Amino acid sequence: MRVSRLYVNAALNVGSRIELDEDAAHYVRSVLRLKQDQNIVLFNGQGGEYLSRFSEVSRKNVRVVIETYHDRDVESSLSVRLGMGISRGDRMDWAVQKAVELGVTQMTPLMTERCVTKLNDDKKQQRLQHWQHIVQHAAEQSGRTCLPLMSDIAELSDWVAQQRGLRVFLDPYAEQTLADLQPDKQHITLLSGPEGGFSDRERQIAQSAGFVPVRLGARILRTETAVLSALSAVQTLWGDFR
Repeated sequence: MRVSRLYVNAALNVGSRIELDEDAAHYVRSVLRLKQDQNIVLFNGQGGEYLSRFSEVSRKNVRVVIETYHDRDVESSLSVRLGMGISRGDRMDWAVQKAVELGVTQMTPLMTERCVTKLNDDKKQQRLQHWQHIVQHAAEQSGRTCLPLMSDIAELSDWVAQQRGLRVFLDPYAEQTLADLQPDKQHITLLSGPEGGFSDRERQIAQSAGFVPVRLGARILRTETAVLSALSAVQTLWGDFR
C-alpha cells in the first residue's frame, strides 16, 4: 500500500518525536484522513526521507515518531533555474506544479510589460505563499526529496542581469533550438514569458544580458505549455530523461 508523503519545515532525526504545525495537522486529519499508528513519509527538502508513525492524531494534536531514514535521491543532475512571467490564476499554478514535477531547481516569478496580473506588496506576499504551497504539495506527490526554491517576485530586467551560464529565453520567432546549445557545467537558466509573450524591448533586454532566443517547434505555445515543454526538452537532452 502506498504511504503518503508530507513536507515539514523542521529538523528530522531518527528516534525523535515532532508535533505537526496547524496546516500540516489539518492536512493529515481532513485530507489524508490518517489515524494513530498509521505510517507516513516525512521529508524536509534537504535530501532523503523518513518513514514515520503517528503516535497521536486528535483534534488538538498530531504527533509523529520518526523511525527510519532512507537516503533516496531522485534529483536530476541538471540544475535548472526558471524565470516565469506571471500569468493569470490557474495557468501560473499549473506551470509551478508541473515545473516541480519536471525537476526544476529554482523558480522566480517575473513582472513583465504584458503581465495581466497586477500585484501590490500585500498581494505579492499572498501569491508567493500560495505558490510555495503548490511547490510543497507537488514535491510530496512527485517523490522529490529536495524542495525547489521559490524566489521573491522580481522585475525581469533585474533578474536577467543576475543570471550566469547558459541562459535561454523562449521565443517562437527564434531560429535556434535547444538542440543547438550545450549547458555550462550542467546548469541552465530558462526564461518564459506571460500571456502575450515578451515585448520587443524585453527581448532586447534579455539578449543584452546574454540570453539566447530559442524556439520550441513551429507552433506558438501558451505560456504554461511552453514551461512544461522546455523543461521536458532540457531533461531529455541533458538531464534525467535520457
